[in-house]
Amino acid sequence: QLQLVESGGGLVQPGGSLRLSCTASGFTLSYYDIGWFRQAPGKERKGVSCISSRGTVTNYADSVKGRFTISRDNAKNTVYLQMNSLKPEDTAVYFCAVMSFCGYCSGYVCSARDDSWGQGTQVTVSS
Repeated sequence: QLQLVESGGGLVQPGGSLRLSCTASGFTLSYYDIGWFRQAPGKERKGVSCISSRGTVTNYADSVKGRFTISRDNAKNTVYLQMNSLKPEDTAVYFCAVMSFCGYCSGYVCSARDDSWGQGTQVTVSS
Protein backbone atom coordinates (compact mmCIF):
# COMPACT_ATOMS: atom_id res chain seq x y z
CA GLN A 1 0.00 0.00 0.00
CA LEU A 2 3.00 2.32 0.53
CA GLN A 3 5.23 1.48 -2.41
CA LEU A 4 7.86 3.96 -3.59
CA VAL A 5 10.12 3.78 -6.64
CA GLU A 6 13.40 5.70 -6.94
CA SER A 7 15.00 6.78 -10.21
CA GLY A 8 17.45 9.29 -11.67
CA GLY A 9 20.77 8.02 -10.40
CA GLY A 10 23.89 7.70 -12.50
CA LEU A 11 27.58 8.46 -12.86
CA VAL A 12 28.66 12.10 -12.59
CA GLN A 13 31.90 14.00 -12.15
CA PRO A 14 32.69 15.88 -8.94
CA GLY A 15 30.90 19.22 -9.02
CA GLY A 16 28.16 17.85 -11.25
CA SER A 17 24.44 17.54 -10.64
CA LEU A 18 21.70 14.94 -10.62
CA ARG A 19 18.00 15.01 -9.89
CA LEU A 20 16.48 11.98 -8.22
CA SER A 21 12.78 11.14 -8.34
CA CYS A 22 10.65 9.24 -5.86
CA THR A 23 7.27 8.18 -7.19
CA ALA A 24 4.45 6.73 -5.12
CA SER A 25 2.42 3.74 -6.20
CA GLY A 26 -0.79 2.65 -4.53
CA PHE A 27 -1.22 5.63 -2.23
CA THR A 28 -1.60 9.39 -2.28
CA LEU A 29 1.78 11.01 -1.74
CA SER A 30 0.36 14.31 -0.51
CA TYR A 31 -0.73 12.76 2.80
CA TYR A 32 2.82 11.90 3.89
CA ASP A 33 6.16 13.31 4.86
CA ILE A 34 8.85 11.83 2.60
CA GLY A 35 12.57 11.40 3.16
CA TRP A 36 15.64 10.58 1.11
CA PHE A 37 18.25 8.24 2.58
CA ARG A 38 21.53 6.86 1.31
CA GLN A 39 23.73 3.88 2.01
CA ALA A 40 27.36 3.56 0.97
CA PRO A 41 28.99 0.11 0.73
CA GLY A 42 29.63 -1.34 4.18
CA LYS A 43 27.95 1.57 5.95
CA GLU A 44 24.61 2.19 7.62
CA ARG A 45 21.74 3.93 5.89
CA LYS A 46 21.59 7.63 6.78
CA GLY A 47 18.96 10.31 6.31
CA VAL A 48 19.83 12.93 3.68
CA SER A 49 16.77 15.12 3.35
CA CYS A 50 13.04 15.16 4.01
CA ILE A 51 9.98 17.22 3.20
CA SER A 52 6.64 17.56 4.95
CA SER A 53 3.41 16.56 3.27
CA ARG A 54 2.61 20.11 2.12
CA GLY A 55 6.22 21.01 1.42
CA THR A 56 6.39 23.72 4.07
CA VAL A 57 9.08 22.01 6.16
CA THR A 58 12.36 20.65 4.85
CA ASN A 59 15.43 19.26 6.58
CA TYR A 60 18.88 18.26 5.41
CA ALA A 61 21.83 16.33 6.74
CA ASP A 62 24.69 18.64 7.67
CA SER A 63 26.86 17.14 4.94
CA VAL A 64 24.49 18.18 2.12
CA LYS A 65 23.15 21.54 3.30
CA GLY A 66 23.53 24.19 0.62
CA ARG A 67 24.09 21.57 -2.08
CA PHE A 68 20.90 19.47 -2.14
CA THR A 69 17.31 20.67 -2.49
CA ILE A 70 14.23 18.56 -1.86
CA SER A 71 10.88 19.36 -3.46
CA ARG A 72 7.62 17.69 -4.31
CA ASP A 73 4.88 17.69 -6.91
CA ASN A 74 1.91 16.08 -5.23
CA ALA A 75 -0.13 16.16 -8.43
CA LYS A 76 2.44 13.80 -9.93
CA ASN A 77 2.81 11.72 -6.76
CA THR A 78 6.53 12.51 -6.85
CA VAL A 79 9.24 13.88 -4.57
CA TYR A 80 12.53 15.12 -6.03
CA LEU A 81 16.05 15.53 -4.74
CA GLN A 82 18.15 18.01 -6.69
CA MET A 83 21.81 17.33 -5.98
CA ASN A 84 24.36 19.97 -6.95
CA SER A 85 28.09 20.32 -6.34
CA LEU A 86 28.36 16.58 -5.93
CA LYS A 87 31.33 15.12 -4.10
CA PRO A 88 32.83 11.61 -4.20
CA GLU A 89 31.57 11.06 -0.65
CA ASP A 90 28.01 11.42 -1.96
CA THR A 91 28.44 8.08 -3.73
CA ALA A 92 25.78 5.69 -2.42
CA VAL A 93 22.52 3.97 -3.16
CA TYR A 94 19.74 6.48 -2.56
CA PHE A 95 16.35 5.46 -1.19
CA CYS A 96 13.15 7.29 -0.42
CA ALA A 97 10.62 6.37 2.24
CA VAL A 98 7.55 7.53 4.09
CA MET A 99 8.36 9.21 7.40
CA SER A 100 6.33 9.65 10.56
CA PHE A 101 7.62 13.21 10.55
CA CYS A 102 10.26 15.22 8.71
CA GLY A 103 12.83 16.07 11.36
CA TYR A 104 16.50 16.71 12.04
CA CYS A 105 18.29 14.25 14.31
CA SER A 106 21.94 14.69 15.33
CA GLY A 107 23.32 15.85 12.00
CA TYR A 108 21.01 13.77 9.81
CA VAL A 109 17.38 13.48 8.84
CA CYS A 110 15.44 11.31 11.30
CA SER A 111 14.60 7.69 10.55
CA ALA A 112 11.80 6.52 8.27
CA ARG A 113 8.94 4.09 8.61
CA ASP A 114 9.64 0.44 7.75
CA ASP A 115 6.89 -0.13 5.20
CA SER A 116 7.79 1.95 2.13
CA TRP A 117 11.38 1.28 1.04
CA GLY A 118 12.03 0.94 -2.69
CA GLN A 119 14.92 -0.68 -4.52
CA GLY A 120 17.06 2.46 -4.50
CA THR A 121 19.00 4.22 -7.24
CA GLN A 122 22.78 4.26 -7.52
CA VAL A 123 24.62 7.58 -7.47
CA THR A 124 28.33 7.48 -8.29
CA VAL A 125 30.48 10.62 -8.17
CA SER A 126 33.89 10.07 -9.71
CA SER A 127 36.36 11.68 -12.09
